[in-house]
Amino acid sequence: MIDPSNPAKIFEEMGNKFSELMQSGPARDFEKNAKAMFASAFSRLDLVTREEFEVQKALLASTREKLDALEKRIAELEVATASKEDPEP
Repeated sequence: MIDPSNPAKIFEEMGNKFSELMQSGPARDFEKNAKAMFASAFSRLDLVTREEFEVQKALLASTREKLDALEKRIAELEVATASKEDPEP
C-alpha cells in the first residue's frame, strides 16, 4: 500500500514501475529504435559542441571589442585630420 503522506515515496515507486515497463515489451524496442534514429539524424547534421560554441562566442566578443576600439580611434583621427586641414583664421 502506498502512503499518501510521503510524496517522495510515491514518485519513487512510480518511477520504479515505469522503469520495469520500459525494460520489457515493445516500449524498449521503440526506445532503441528512436535512439538509433536520432543518432543517425544528428550524425548527418553539422553540429558543434557547447565548448566549441562558447570558445567562438568569446572570440567574437573579443573581436567586437577590438572593432569598436578601432572605429573610435578612426573617428578621433578623422577629427584631428580635419582640424589640421582647416585654415586657421
